[in-house]
Amino acid sequence: MAASSRSCSLSALTRCLIEEAAAIAASAQRLDAVQVEAALDRLEACADARAKLVITGVGKSGIVARKIAATFSSIGLMALYLNPLDALHGDLGVVAPEDVALLLSNSGETQELLEILPHLRRRGTARIALVGRVDSTLARGCDVVLDGSVDREICPLNLAPTASTAVAMAIGDALAAVWMERRGISPQDFAINHPAGSLGKQLTLTAADLMVPVARLTPLLAETPLPEVIAHLTADGVGACWVAQPEAGDRIWGLITDGDLRRALQQHSAQEWSQLTAADLMTADPITVDEDTLAISALEQMERNRRKAIAVLPVTSADQRMLGLLRLHDLVQAGLTSA
Repeated sequence: MAASSRSCSLSALTRCLIEEAAAIAASAQRLDAVQVEAALDRLEACADARAKLVITGVGKSGIVARKIAATFSSIGLMALYLNPLDALHGDLGVVAPEDVALLLSNSGETQELLEILPHLRRRGTARIALVGRVDSTLARGCDVVLDGSVDREICPLNLAPTASTAVAMAIGDALAAVWMERRGISPQDFAINHPAGSLGKQLTLTAADLMVPVARLTPLLAETPLPEVIAHLTADGVGACWVAQPEAGDRIWGLITDGDLRRALQQHSAQEWSQLTAADLMTADPITVDEDTLAISALEQMERNRRKAIAVLPVTSADQRMLGLLRLHDLVQAGLTSA
């Protein structure tokens, strides 16, 4: 493709993006403050009642409705998409009186939505219309009307839903963002619904969730000889052993890692190796973490002590009982990364 042709395509694409962004900006000026406040009040009442936000639309509006429903569900307001075609054949059963219905239609005359309006009204369900025409039949049948109109689509034929769907989705996102502010949604609240995401893992996974439990580990005694230490390091497959306190078998006294073993062998002559015990090899009073410590905090602690080559942290209870070992390998494998 010639350079001039590519440049022309880029200019056209840029123009479309600018026009769509302008449509979203213009929608901010069209929205009525009273109607926006009423919509947010209904969403708050919905959350207070532990009710649902039921969002519906047909065609491209239906796709936007699904996205808005997914956004609200992810931030803590139970939301679902209702296919208006199925609604009239039994799926209206999911709608309760205390729910809020958000109906999307650019024309405001979508027949399928108009047909379910009387049934929503009969149930006493609050109705919010997000429409391209505030004087439409759908708008007149709802309690709250949000103006999602656009001057024209960015489609060269002014036919394909483009600017109008972008505006509808932007208004849905804005409602969700303001609702979050009003409800005081915290990163911890957000993480509850995103346990598999990077943020969710950082805010929910604890040391206890990722540690190798103590049941898989054999505690060593201070007098355990070197051959047995090596056998335990190999057998447990953890790469570390813990040494129990004398007369307090469930409390940690020292930690032995592969690195500790190598350093001890370097510091002693081969003739002395047969005399070495766990007490000679271990790191006494090792750094530990509480079982409720966030895994990401444990990882950051390992990173801060990089000079000490900390790749294993003992996990202890509030009364210092040994619970397990947290390995750097497991933290990285869980998808955690420190800042």
